[in-house]
Amino acid sequence: MNFKNLELKTFAEAKKPIKGVKQLFLCMLFFRRLTSADAELLAKIGSISLLESHGHSAPASTMQEYVDKNFSVDTCRTELDAEENIFYAVFFNNEPAGYYKIILSCADAAVPLEQATKMERLYLLKEFYGLQLGKSLLQHAFNFSKKESELGMWLTVWQKNDRAINFYKKWGFKIMGEGKFTLTATRYNPTWIMLLQY
Repeated sequence: MNFKNLELKTFAEAKKPIKGVKQLFLCMLFFRRLTSADAELLAKIGSISLLESHGHSAPASTMQEYVDKNFSVDTCRTELDAEENIFYAVFFNNEPAGYYKIILSCADAAVPLEQATKMERLYLLKEFYGLQLGKSLLQHAFNFSKKESELGMWLTVWQKNDRAINFYKKWGFKIMGEGKFTLTATRYNPTWIMLLQY
């Protein structure tokens, strides 16, 4: 996947050391908070990374219907404009590699914390697997959440996504309950609700 033809905006944030990433990569790795001006970028990396990780979880037509509805440029712009949504992208060697979306103090019946951050999305493009960028994305989200005095982070993960479940368990997340990830009016995927208390 080549994003070189996609215009990248000025990067306002300085590079920061990322826990767990080899020093060799630090000069090529940085984060930037996304704004409504990045709607096209989010639509691209959001749709591609979702299909790469979950494309086999439902018929192709169902997944395409979900992507068309939830990752259009207009939908992404609306999400980026919403004050409660916090989006950050990670760039590797000046190319967008993945992103996360969090919501601060987002309650759920399965989460016994009032001030818990919801990790609504964390996706990495497949071509960047193996570079510890998923780990860097999660650590960056933790740092942001903790600075806002949150007490923990929770998320939902598809029950058949063993790779993601094991990844979160290594960080200390525990399964607290079950949920549903709605794809269409007639199709959903069962999920685990997982929580990490700081």
